[in-house]
Amino acid sequence: MPPDDIPRETPLARPGLSWSGTVDYGPGPLHAPTSVPELQALVGRSRRLRALGTRHSFSQVAASDGPLVSLAAMPSDLEFDTAARTVRVAAGVRYGELAVAAAEHGLALATMGSLPHISVGGASATGTHGSGDRHRSLASSVRAVDLVTANGDLLALSREDDPAIFDGVVLSLGTLGVVTHLTLDLVPAFAMRQTVHLDVADGAMTSAALDEMLGAGYSVSLFHRWDGRIAQAWVKQAVGVDDELPELWHGGHRATRAVHPLPDLPAEPCTDQSGASGPSHERLPHFRLEFTPSSGEEIQSEYFVARAQVAEALAAVMPLGERIRPLLHASEVRTVAADDLWLSPAFHRDSSCVHFTWKQLPREVEALLPEIEERLAPFAPRPHWGKVFTTAPGTVRAQYPRLPDFRALRDRLDPERVFRNTYVDRLLGE
Repeated sequence: MPPDDIPRETPLARPGLSWSGTVDYGPGPLHAPTSVPELQALVGRSRRLRALGTRHSFSQVAASDGPLVSLAAMPSDLEFDTAARTVRVAAGVRYGELAVAAAEHGLALATMGSLPHISVGGASATGTHGSGDRHRSLASSVRAVDLVTANGDLLALSREDDPAIFDGVVLSLGTLGVVTHLTLDLVPAFAMRQTVHLDVADGAMTSAALDEMLGAGYSVSLFHRWDGRIAQAWVKQAVGVDDELPELWHGGHRATRAVHPLPDLPAEPCTDQSGASGPSHERLPHFRLEFTPSSGEEIQSEYFVARAQVAEALAAVMPLGERIRPLLHASEVRTVAADDLWLSPAFHRDSSCVHFTWKQLPREVEALLPEIEERLAPFAPRPHWGKVFTTAPGTVRAQYPRLPDFRALRDRLDPERVFRNTYVDRLLGE
């Protein structure tokens, strides 16, 4: 049971809005414990509680009609095991901070998201990912977690010791408890280079061309505007492994100066695109940790489809291009390898991610999404849990064959539904 001699911290004011300004997390209060015993005491006396990460989700996944808790004030607790190539880290630590520390130990993260600003705990819980045919979601690198359960107990779970349930624990949308620490697999430090090719020629969105482009590097992102052309191809390559790209590639010329994925914004926040060799953590994200990548005035949607069907899925949506473009900042195509996590959008399916960064026009976007989803329906799309979609809950549930097992696990760890919210109850079923 949780310790009973820990003083109660003073809860903070109303939690406020998400990074994008489009999600209201609820009335609060927002608690910010500074130690695990303090967190245990908070959870043990709470009838309702949801954990917040770095507030980068665009959906209601972290919102609550009751109290919330942030782990941002907890110690980082970075513990590297260089022989095992692992790190134990507090859930509130941001990936960019972790990557810098790993480099100092000769280690690296195998993959990173576009933003290094997101927390390890929050990104793992929601299925956040980077890009690359060989790379799984960020949560797939998790090999152990420490979890404060609904009664305030601290539960240690690992892939080795708890194989029957661990794939349901790591990516759980915050519904099983509050994760305090995670142990991640790392890889030896390695060097990367990044280049961007602009205005790739017509015909680059065929299946053969997309396969070649998406497989051309360690991590690849293709930005387009639903007009049949690739506006920017960001290719991140492992030095000494991947062949350097020519100046003219698929009809697109290599950029001579840095660009931002949203072409009207300055490129200063973006990672190096010169083709120069550098540490992987300075190339894998699109943005640098020391900068805010944009004003946050946007909405995001994303759908995972089978990797082999990405060209057909894009072609199905393309007729809506004239209606999409007025609402759009940019669209991105990335790839993610299949994993075994029960609630992962890449569960048992190598995937391509069809991503939209919308202007902050929520009503207009919400009105258009059903038509986009209808055109993607033949490809069994799985929406990103942390982004905006309108897909019916029953349709979402049908995409997850291990959902009954997850519900049973949730019944076991949180029978009173302390960690519930309307969003997860609607999508997962109560």
